[in-house]
Amino acid sequence: MQKHTKIAGVFGLGIFFLVGCATTSTLAPDLVGIDTLVPDIALDMRYAGADNFTGAPVDGYEAPRCLLLRPATQALARVEADLRADGYRLRIFDCYRPARAVRRFVAWAEAPEDGKTKPAYYPNLPKTALLGDYISPTSGHSRGATVDLTMLQCDENACVPLDMGTPFDYFDPLANTDSPAATAAQRANRQRLVDAMAREGFANYPMEWWHFTLKPEPTPDTFYDVPVR
Repeated sequence: MQKHTKIAGVFGLGIFFLVGCATTSTLAPDLVGIDTLVPDIALDMRYAGADNFTGAPVDGYEAPRCLLLRPATQALARVEADLRADGYRLRIFDCYRPARAVRRFVAWAEAPEDGKTKPAYYPNLPKTALLGDYISPTSGHSRGATVDLTMLQCDENACVPLDMGTPFDYFDPLANTDSPAATAAQRANRQRLVDAMAREGFANYPMEWWHFTLKPEPTPDTFYDVPVR
């Protein structure tokens, strides 16, 4: 990993940490809740509770909300509207992620294995293998334009999740979007999600079928560290 010089300083009401060309800022960005545009959006915000790979609520998540920078929130609302016309909906797991939460992930990954969440989230990999491709010192989520989600199929009575082959945050090659180990039906469902998101400018991260980033990103060089409230 390339080393960078870190410079910290106070500007106005926030603190900026300069790392290479990127900036971590505690200034409040223009984050908009998806619930303000789609009040009945299906939310399952995992890091605000204990149902996640760390086994506990994560630092920085003070409310179970999906916040994104305004252009990303508006684009996500359009995806939801398009899907509803065809009998589908989104279920959202994570949106903007404070930089402090990412630091918590790294600390968890570096701690000794206790086995509590291994069966559900990384049964086929040692915990030491998670740092890097799966858990990084920085995350695009902290730039405010990345979202983790899945799709639901709905009728007049209920909505059920599409079979994507793995749960959310399943650290395994099976979760790669084009994994040959997924069934044809699962691959078709993943592609349906990729296509729906792409129509509004979201690009998939190939290692995780659930992970999408709006392109171009509104603030590609800034990582935010304000809590989710």
